[in-house]
Amino acid sequence: MPRLTVNNEAIEYRLDPATPLLWALRDASNLTGAKYGCGTGSCGACTVDVDGRAVRSCQVTLAQVEGSFVTTVEGLSRDRAHPVQAALLAGNVVQCGYCIPGIVMAAAVLIKADRDPSEAKIRQAITNVCRCGIYPRLVEAIQRAARAARGDETLPAVPRPGIDPAEAARSVPALSPR
Repeated sequence: MPRLTVNNEAIEYRLDPATPLLWALRDASNLTGAKYGCGTGSCGACTVDVDGRAVRSCQVTLAQVEGSFVTTVEGLSRDRAHPVQAALLAGNVVQCGYCIPGIVMAAAVLIKADRDPSEAKIRQAITNVCRCGIYPRLVEAIQRAARAARGDETLPAVPRPGIDPAEAARSVPALSPR
């Protein structure tokens, strides 16, 4: 059975070693941040960090990543406090959001390796497809995230994700039949 560390937790997957990492993460670990986009590795919606590399998880099997350390967007920061997440939100970069987890992971890997990436480096590293066309704002947001990661800039506080379950639904008197 393939073993790896996912978001700092040792996992043994009881799946066929030929299973793509994406499906192990989504179906077995319920980590749905990595998205299925194209299935060919072209779009980058499924990007995760594997041992410090941005990897298209639809293109690698559990056998290929056995023994690796995998970080998904959920493991990066559940409260969106990572500099890349905060910078994308502060720069109003996010639109539909489908591609964002993959972009966040690719950018986080880039910033970990290069604390001051140039525009050319960013464009070379972030090959993810975004149908909404966020690219002009994306480069500046990634540079801003790098400045924040270095401590050269402070990003605004990020709103808390989600909604308090007590506020999402509450009991009310039953309606009378008409």
